[in-house]
Amino acid sequence: MDKGKRAKVEEEEGSELDAELVQAIEKLQEVQDELERVNEEASDKVLEVEQFYNEIRRPVYSKRNAIIHNIPDFWLTAFLSHPVLCDLLTEDDQKVFKYLESLDVEDFKDVKSGYSISFNFRTNPYFEDTKLTKEFRFSDDGSTSVSGTQPKWKDGMNLTNGVVAEKEGNKRGHQTEDRYELEALGVVGWRMPMGWYCGCRRS
Repeated sequence: MDKGKRAKVEEEEGSELDAELVQAIEKLQEVQDELERVNEEASDKVLEVEQFYNEIRRPVYSKRNAIIHNIPDFWLTAFLSHPVLCDLLTEDDQKVFKYLESLDVEDFKDVKSGYSISFNFRTNPYFEDTKLTKEFRFSDDGSTSVSGTQPKWKDGMNLTNGVVAEKEGNKRGHQTEDRYELEALGVVGWRMPMGWYCGCRRS
C-alpha cells in the first residue's frame, strides 16, 4: 500500500475512533445525569426522614431538658469535659455558662438551609436576657450567614468590654475559627451531653 492510501486509511480509522469516543462520552454523560437524578431523589428522601424524626425527637429533648434543669452546672461540666470544647471556652464563657439552664438546637424546617441554637439562662449578674438565640443559614455558594441576639448587658458587666463580637448577617469568613468551632461542637455536645458530663466519652 502506497503512502497516500495508507494515510487515507489511517484518517478514516481515526475518524471512526473519534466518532466512537464522542458517542461513548455522550452515553457516559447520560448515565452520569441519571445517577445525579437518583442522588438528588435520595437526598430528598433522607431530608424527609430527618424532618420526620426531628418532630419525634422534639418532645424527648424537652423531657431531657426538664431533668437537666435539676442538675447544677450540667452544661458547663459537659462542655469542660469535652476534649476540644474545654480548650475553646474562655474564662468569661465559663462565667456565663454557669447560669445556662438549657440548650436547644433546632434545624430549620427544610433541614438543609440551617439551624438555630437557643441558650436559656436563669437570672444572672451579667445580662438581662433569659434567652439568647443564634441562627446559622447556609447559602448555595457554601457560605454561612450568622445572626443572633446581642445580650443586654447589666451596668458594668459587659464581658466583651464594649466590643461586639458578631454583627447581624456576618459570614463565617469574618469570624474567628475558634468561635465557630466552639459553636459547632456545642451542637455535637447538645446531642449526646450525658456522656461528656459523666466523663465517659474521650473523643
